[in-house]
Order: sequence, then structure tokens, then C-alpha cells
Amino acid sequence: MDRALAVMNELMVDIFNDILTIEQSALRAGSFNDLSVTEIHTIEAIGMYVPRNMSEVAGDLNITVGTLTIAIGNLVKKGYVERKRSDEDRRVVKIALTKRGKLAYRIHAKFHRDMIKETTNGLNEEEKNILVNSLEKLNIFLKEKYKLKTRANRE
Repeated sequence: MDRALAVMNELMVDIFNDILTIEQSALRAGSFNDLSVTEIHTIEAIGMYVPRNMSEVAGDLNITVGTLTIAIGNLVKKGYVERKRSDEDRRVVKIALTKRGKLAYRIHAKFHRDMIKETTNGLNEEEKNILVNSLEKLNIFLKEKYKLKTRANRE
């Protein structure tokens, strides 16, 4: 492996691990110290505005509905999520963020915005496009190789 590839590999591993560590540390130190990184990502998948059904969210997270049911139960107990019966079909249960859940969502989204802003700070449009194209290629490879759903398949 040439030097550039070795450096890219090391950087990608470091960045991935650092993001997880930073997210967990930020959660522990902040107002949301009762949340895990997995739970904040579940909150992110639920979204801010439209109540969603369990299978949609489970699909977005690439987990089973059973696994999500356990996670949602914990988030309901902690006050971040609420369950609502659908008005159209009472058998359908929708999940939505509570006020506290929406605040956690916003704070987590700001972390991501700040990370992207810093990553692209000082790049010209061509460099941004090269970065986006490289990340898209990596994303497609990972989705296809590990049979994960793409964002387009979820919507």
C-alpha cells in the first residue's frame, strides 16, 4: 500500500473512532448524560417534525423492529420519545420526539453541522466537490458491500 493510501486508512479509522468518542463524551458531560450514542442516533432517525412508524425508523437504522421496540421503550421512559396511535388505523403506533427529544436532536445536529463546517472551511468549490464525490463513492461501496439501505431507498 503506498503512503497516501496508508495515511487515508489511518485517518479514516481515527476520524471514525474520534467522532464516536466525542459524541459519547459530549453526551456524558451535557444535559443528556442519560443517553448513549446509539440512543441519540435513534432520536436522529425519528426526526423532528413528522411522527413515524416503527418499521420506517428500524429500516433507517438497519435494525429489526424488535430491537427498535426495546430502544423506544427506554427512550419513552427517559422522556425523549412518545408513542401515538394513528388516527387512521388505531393498530398503527407512531413514534415522535418529545420537547426534550427535540432539544437533544437539535444539539446533536449542531455537532454535525459544526463538524462539516470545520471540514469544509477554506476549501474552494472544486475541493468541496472532490470531497463530496469521494465520500459518495465510499458510502456507495459500504452500502453495496454490506447490503445496507441507502438514504434514497428509505424515502
